[in-house]
Amino acid sequence: MKLIIAEKPDQGRTLASVFKTRKREGFIEILPNEIFPDGAYVTWAIGHLTELAAPEKYDASWKKWSLSTLPIIPEQFQYEVVKSKTKQFSIIKNLSSDSKITEIIHAGDAGREGELIIRNILRLARCSKPMKRLWISSLTPKAITDGFQRLLNESETKNLYFEAYTRSCADWVVGMNASRLYTLLLQQQGFSDVFSLGRVQTPTLALIVKREQEIDQFVSEPFWEVIANFNLNGKKYNGKWENDGDSRIKSKELAEKIAGFCMGKPAQAVEVKSEKKEFSPPLFYNLSAIQAEANKRYKFSPKKTLDVLQGLYQRGIVSYPRSDSRYVTPGEAEGFPTILSKLQASEEYTELFPLPIESIQNNNRYVNEKKVTDHYAIIPTEQVPNLNRLTPDEKKLYDLLARTLIAAHYPASVSEYTTIRTKVDGRAEFISKGKVQLEEGWRKVLPQKEKDKEPELPKIIQGDTGEVRKAEVKESKTQPPKRYTEGQLITLMKTAGKHIEDKELEKVLMKTEGLGTEATRAGIITMLKDRGYIEIKKNLVYATAKAKILIQALGGQVLASPEMTAKWEKRLKEIGQGEASPKQFIEQTEKMVAHLVMQTTEASASWSFETDIKDAFIPGKKNGKKVRNTSLGDCKLCGGSVVDKGSLYGCSNYQKTKCSFSISKKILGKNITQKHIKQLLKDGTTEVIEGFKGKEKSFNAKLAWDEKEGKTKFNFANNG
Repeated sequence: MKLIIAEKPDQGRTLASVFKTRKREGFIEILPNEIFPDGAYVTWAIGHLTELAAPEKYDASWKKWSLSTLPIIPEQFQYEVVKSKTKQFSIIKNLSSDSKITEIIHAGDAGREGELIIRNILRLARCSKPMKRLWISSLTPKAITDGFQRLLNESETKNLYFEAYTRSCADWVVGMNASRLYTLLLQQQGFSDVFSLGRVQTPTLALIVKREQEIDQFVSEPFWEVIANFNLNGKKYNGKWENDGDSRIKSKELAEKIAGFCMGKPAQAVEVKSEKKEFSPPLFYNLSAIQAEANKRYKFSPKKTLDVLQGLYQRGIVSYPRSDSRYVTPGEAEGFPTILSKLQASEEYTELFPLPIESIQNNNRYVNEKKVTDHYAIIPTEQVPNLNRLTPDEKKLYDLLARTLIAAHYPASVSEYTTIRTKVDGRAEFISKGKVQLEEGWRKVLPQKEKDKEPELPKIIQGDTGEVRKAEVKESKTQPPKRYTEGQLITLMKTAGKHIEDKELEKVLMKTEGLGTEATRAGIITMLKDRGYIEIKKNLVYATAKAKILIQALGGQVLASPEMTAKWEKRLKEIGQGEASPKQFIEQTEKMVAHLVMQTTEASASWSFETDIKDAFIPGKKNGKKVRNTSLGDCKLCGGSVVDKGSLYGCSNYQKTKCSFSISKKILGKNITQKHIKQLLKDGTTEVIEGFKGKEKSFNAKLAWDEKEGKTKFNFANNG
């Protein structure tokens, strides 16, 4: 008789559902059948049933956080059962030791984490019975029965266990030591909080803080552009003045002079270039790509996307979600006609059929066995659901996957891009750009939001002449770098921070180097939120004062380097492929941590933090309790307490009375500190604050409370 161990209860029930069964306490009995002539038991973990032991389990002196005990490095790593999950562990242990059981079938998720979860349970249960591995990428009845008939030998996936085990131990060593080190040293600087660090979360945070600093330090500068309206033989269009490819003019006077010169002057189209461009349908999705796309289209957080996909996978509706590949094998492609015929029967997709391209079986843009690693791309399975029975969020993601599969059976979309170079009076040069979609192709299936809002130009022929009807000056100013969205953060982690344009995204996403894995990136972003390092507002990522303090303290340490962490990820992947040594990796990690402890302790004596950052810092939890916000003074509107609310200062009575008193922490590029707010509330005005960034130039002013209007205003009097 065989014991099948799944990773989660839902999965266990789905695996058993293709057979006749009998329910038991904590497991399901499969009755004898063709595949299991003696029957089988199916049980399950509840995710991670085991965890690495706490420091004090190795040495009692390690319980207290102290610089003198660092670095903490166990001689031998130990796993233990998670206290809240001991009951399920006991069920698995008893079943695995039952004399009727002759073989274990490891049915955890077909990936590194699944490998670790089940093998660790069996290690702690001291089970040494023969083992086979169920390795499937979808939970449809067909995939389950095929998988049980083609079980892998246990040795075929063992290296993935070594990779996950090594990753887990290395992360423990880095996290335990670095978190204690920086928490204790930053407490000496007056920052009362726990500063959590990690092998992946810290370099990710460093990239976010780097962007925050670029935005903070950016000084906006005005520039002007000249837009001319042409009439050439009755054909009208606009153009932008350019000189050596640059349209920006540094002074308003010069721009007005150019515009004045052009008014009513003769104009000629000296060059007309038209170029056709073909755009192939998008590739299938891996997890990073669909997380980025769902964030862009629907503002889903990466974690939400993964959770929704996991639910669809466990019901057999889509394939394995934690895939890092965007391709399928020829075997999977053979199933496309079945899936597509079922999609055609669904009213949502009927109008997209018949398909212009009958089969993509031999199209290596999608079907490429060499580019499929552990799993193929995320695709709909042959178990096509009634879309009305899905939740709105499930429907959005399923529709995206279904349409991407359909779009792959459509031709390229073709657009024509036209550039006209127009000369005014033989001297001033203007450029006009336009775009016309010639063939819709796959865009009929997957409409795209157009980034380039280029107009359609009239049919201008080189040599056409006419005149300038109008020339006007348009004022603009340089913009700071844009904040990352949560979706872009996933892409940023995937590419280890290499700056990429959207058109490069597809190529870059094929690379394996990056921060974290497909399975862990969403969790890292959630962790950064939970630990008070980042805030998400309107889908944009903001670094908090706490994040800036930590990254400044880290300086040039290797732990803040995305490139170094990407190399670690590459080495871990090599362990999973049997090409690198786990022991060597752990030894190198331990050496790095020992060096970090020594170097950081010495460097901390010279740490210095700006007043703005110190004032913006909000202490976290003390002894598990949230620190109460200290009152900065009495509210000018209702007499309540004004407190620090993270992104602004506001009245503590807001929840009760909706008191609207609030002051932003940043006004015209300048940080407003707690000290400023205390002054304002006490005296009605602040001291002179230098460096507000106006439209034309920077200026200095006080912030003052206007009693009549009930709001803060700039006070320029007595600034000297």
